[in-house]
Amino acid sequence: MNSPDLHASMSPTRPIRPTRLPGPAGPVILALFAAAVLVDLGSLLLGAETGHRIAKPLLMPLLAAYTAVRGGPRLLVCALLLGWGGDVFLLSDADWAFLVGMGSFAVGHVCYLVLFGRGGTPRWLGPLYAVLLVAALVLLWPGLPAELRVPVAAYATLLTVMAWRAAVVGPLAAAGGALFLVSDLIIAIDVAEMPQPPATDFWIMFLYSMGQLLLMLGLLARHRTRRSG
Repeated sequence: MNSPDLHASMSPTRPIRPTRLPGPAGPVILALFAAAVLVDLGSLLLGAETGHRIAKPLLMPLLAAYTAVRGGPRLLVCALLLGWGGDVFLLSDADWAFLVGMGSFAVGHVCYLVLFGRGGTPRWLGPLYAVLLVAALVLLWPGLPAELRVPVAAYATLLTVMAWRAAVVGPLAAAGGALFLVSDLIIAIDVAEMPQPPATDFWIMFLYSMGQLLLMLGLLARHRTRRSG
């Protein structure tokens, strides 16, 4: 006979019990995340590739650790760690690594969509994101390598839906989804070999890091509100 408690404990959206660590673990982890972001961005501006390769893989595990310490949903930890997988694979210039990294991010977006749940978004937001998606694909399509066109289009659609649905959670998550989308759009512009903005890698990582941070904070804030209610 299956126990309801057993099923609940296996649920990916079940909160994680806050880890009992000595001292203010949450603020310390966020401080480490901020330090890793600064090292990563500084390394990109200075052209210090080693610093970037060391700092970048630390970002999402630190956010995942913060989520766990704060007793956040397990699925949020999974989404962040899937982002870490994407980060690691995208450190390589190989096409296969790009596809695997994009796939890891895509599964992370699915996790986010499950976390967002049901609920309405502003009526104008869906059409706005739809227009942005179509315009981006029309502009990027000719410059994309033939073997990447379909995967990039599928990923872009999923990412756009994630950014749109993030508004269900609240302003923080909505802003995080939008920043994540812009970050990946810059990557797609690079892949399509279109004109790049100055300090491209810097802006990609800045927007991505802030996007993931805001998504996490928005989901944790809603989670705390629901638990207290």
